[in-house]
Amino acid sequence: MKKSSKIINDPLYGFISLKGGIILNLIEHPYFQRLRRISQLGLTNMVYPGANHTRFHHALGAMHLMHKAIQVLRFKGIEISVEEADATKIAILLHDIGHGPFSHALEKSIAENISHEELSLIFMEKLNLEFEGKLSLAISIFKNKYSKAFLHQLVSSQLDMDRLDYLNRDSFYSGVQEGIIGAERIINMLNVYKGNLVVESKGIYSVEKFLIARRLMYWQVYFHKTVVCAEQILIKILQRAKELSRSDIDLPCSSSLKIFLNKKISTSDLTDNTETFTAFTNLDDYDIYSALKEWQYHSDRILSTLSKSIVNRTLFKVKLEDDPLAISKLSEIKKNISEKYALGKVEIDYFFISGEITNSTYKLNDSDINIIYKDNRVADLISSADKSTISALTNNVKKYFYCLPKDLFI
Repeated sequence: MKKSSKIINDPLYGFISLKGGIILNLIEHPYFQRLRRISQLGLTNMVYPGANHTRFHHALGAMHLMHKAIQVLRFKGIEISVEEADATKIAILLHDIGHGPFSHALEKSIAENISHEELSLIFMEKLNLEFEGKLSLAISIFKNKYSKAFLHQLVSSQLDMDRLDYLNRDSFYSGVQEGIIGAERIINMLNVYKGNLVVESKGIYSVEKFLIARRLMYWQVYFHKTVVCAEQILIKILQRAKELSRSDIDLPCSSSLKIFLNKKISTSDLTDNTETFTAFTNLDDYDIYSALKEWQYHSDRILSTLSKSIVNRTLFKVKLEDDPLAISKLSEIKKNISEKYALGKVEIDYFFISGEITNSTYKLNDSDINIIYKDNRVADLISSADKSTISALTNNVKKYFYCLPKDLFI
């Protein structure tokens, strides 16, 4: 049934108009409405209190930018049919529909080793059955199987509508001004050459600013050491809850979450088992928070201590280092924690969490950002822009994190 058109007031873009039809029907579907209850930035609000926006916000914003990009390309003579335009907007609208509770924080933890991209595709295919094949073209574009490669590049590349929206949106809600980019300027500089997305040469500096902003946001927001610590604790809580549940210890939680605690779920479980898929479609941040509120009083000391640390924000302290600590130092730290808290060898890993985070802002040979000049010459960004700036952004930066109780020292 065709829905009447609607207008949504977005804090970044103002009024977003939604025409009646399949796109509005998808937005009103329970699978998509669930994104209202999935935080865009996991536990980042423990550092930046305003960062409470959701995947719902982001998906609508990315679709709005996609609409603008299609308008720009059509104005420049690029042929995009009504069906192609709608399918590309559907692909970007649903690109994050597979995210579970707290987005990236618990990715591959709830449904173990299954990425949100894989889950998004499962959602799309289920919706395609429900909507009698009307998402087939969108799925083809999402999977990069459609003949017009630039449509997929608008959805997923190093300069796509996803990134243009989340940088400005995450900057706005976190209050971190370094993430602000000229998304409208970049969109107006887009073009297509030989079937691929390119940026007109006068947009080089806007693209440089976009990449620099992305790097700053990663280290100031997404990889902020306290955010990393909080999310690692949350991962450990789920790990402990699964251990206990699979040892026949009943944990109070929603029936949907219980399914994922009791059994390791595979991709085939989600595609073939209606009960398992339905359980995932019911999972959101609220399931996790309500479980944590119960688990903080559980008799298992590890589960209760870690749950309290999230509920009350009594987090571990965290050190971020450029180089890994020596093995002798790590042994000493573990020994101190073990003695102070009377922990065994297995339990120690719940109170001393270590790992590494890496980020490369611009990945060479991975859907390169290509610049087109007035003479139709096309060159990769790295050979077109300030080489010292872009070359630095291609470096893979790695840092090592160590989280442990505050009353102990590294």
